[in-house]
Amino acid sequence: MTVASTPATAPLHPVIRALASLSKHLVVLIPLAMAAGLAAGLVFDVSSLQVLVLPMTMLMVYPMLVNFRVSEALDLKDGRAIGLAMALDFIALPLLAWVLAVVFFSGEPGLFVGMVLAGLFPTSGMTISWTGFAGGNVTAAVKMTVIGLIAASLLAPVYLLVFAGAVVEVDFLEVLRTVVFVVGIPLIAGTLTRTLLVKRYGQPRYKARIAPLFPGLSTLGVLVIVFVAIALKAKMIAQEPMLVLRILVPLIVFYGLNYVIATLAGRALLDRGDAIAVVYGTVMRNLSIALGIAMTAFGAEAALLLATAYIVQVQSAAWYVKATGRVFGPADAPTGPGVAPVSARPA
Repeated sequence: MTVASTPATAPLHPVIRALASLSKHLVVLIPLAMAAGLAAGLVFDVSSLQVLVLPMTMLMVYPMLVNFRVSEALDLKDGRAIGLAMALDFIALPLLAWVLAVVFFSGEPGLFVGMVLAGLFPTSGMTISWTGFAGGNVTAAVKMTVIGLIAASLLAPVYLLVFAGAVVEVDFLEVLRTVVFVVGIPLIAGTLTRTLLVKRYGQPRYKARIAPLFPGLSTLGVLVIVFVAIALKAKMIAQEPMLVLRILVPLIVFYGLNYVIATLAGRALLDRGDAIAVVYGTVMRNLSIALGIAMTAFGAEAALLLATAYIVQVQSAAWYVKATGRVFGPADAPTGPGVAPVSARPA
């Protein structure tokens, strides 16, 4: 006897399934969007796309924030892990990004501010996903995501003024306005959307049937913004074909040091699950919001660096998941302060 599926357990619509799977293929889709933007920018006059940047950015961020709940940050049970992640996210990594910007892009204001932005917005929905894939503390990852986004939204104008103000003109009030448009309004709209949908369809059906749609829509928005960013700078890229490779070098250094610092600090101070959450709570930067602010307030050159960062971030996260067992030991192994890595334990 077969049991009929309920609305909450029925198979997802093929379109929703396709959208939900987009984020799993970013390592391929981002380069494709960049290539398409390059071709379009070389063939067509795309300057008119500039006026669409702000509304497209808001539409990109809005789906990401539909499932975002500020209340999830109120329980500070995982305070030690969250505290370490926030120290890295708002002290160590912004400083590291600034140093790399000074070393590599001191004479290029657009790329300079793009590098600084890469270090300012921590965590995204992918923080939670990758923490789960690696067997880490998902609850702590959720709290890091919520607290990180709120704190970064409040601090970004100040950090940009301090770290980039000497190289590029930073209008504090304009950046603050941009953050309100890119983060604040989508957050309010997302909260209202989730509230209305849950009220209309109920929590089980919303969670199973509707919520999976929004991350895919956000990913689709990211691809559109990346396309526009590259299209607007296509002629500059064509004139300097090594530009993307020049950008990759500091990004690889930034992410490489991020993994090393977060891994060593996590192993020394936390247990396995919390340490994994700290790694992904620091390495997975919120490039979508940083990209939106770059495009809206600083131009396509800054956005080019952040579009390239997607490639490094997604690819490195996938490789780190495969290495998690060697770095932290199997899921049931004892870990934490004073416990040696598996490779260092006697046979």
